[in-house]
Amino acid sequence: RTCSPDPPPSWWPSSGHTPFEKSARMSCEIQTLGSNFDSTVIHWYQQKEGKAPERLLFVSGGKASVESGFQVNRYMVEIVSEKKRCVLTIKDVIPDDTATYYYVDVKIFGSGTKLIVSKQSRPANFEILQKEHKNQIMYVCLIEKFYPDVIRVTWTDKGNKIVEGDNIVKGDAWKPTKEDKYSISSWLTVPAEKKDENYYCNYEHETGKESVTKQGI
Repeated sequence: RTCSPDPPPSWWPSSGHTPFEKSARMSCEIQTLGSNFDSTVIHWYQQKEGKAPERLLFVSGGKASVESGFQVNRYMVEIVSEKKRCVLTIKDVIPDDTATYYYVDVKIFGSGTKLIVSKQSRPANFEILQKEHKNQIMYVCLIEKFYPDVIRVTWTDKGNKIVEGDNIVKGDAWKPTKEDKYSISSWLTVPAEKKDENYYCNYEHETGKESVTKQGI
């Protein structure tokens, strides 16, 4: 059995975050079932933090029946028989949809897929700081107050070539106490004789892409 959110872009780390007002898709593959996958009765449960699991819907004969208390038009189930896969789609997600979702059939109770619904927040501050030490120059790329915490940070030169190597240190995203948004830093160290060369710090986030140059600092 394999249950997971549908895959994001290839570079994107596995994440249960789904932007507010978008659709969330969760898939379960049950390879241990026999050839009668189409006739299997499948249940999906929703469990919110601190509460007991509650049945969201069940599928029988390829038709989904949504439980009372849930909006019928927001939930869709797709059965992919040849792959023994069941896909649950939640349309126009809202923060109240944040929960762990379980796939259940007669023999298997899935481990669950956690869905976190959040409002996206573009970085509020994006800048490069500079510090000289002996024969080296350190550039610090500071990206502050973004959400969710999944972000890709790279350095490129004036030819738009990605700079890689031991002279780059990538920090982890952190969240200050009593804050609900994240920040991250990345360091690039170059020899002092390259101080006139231009470098760019770039980020890719759910809210978009942006670059900033060290030129002029």
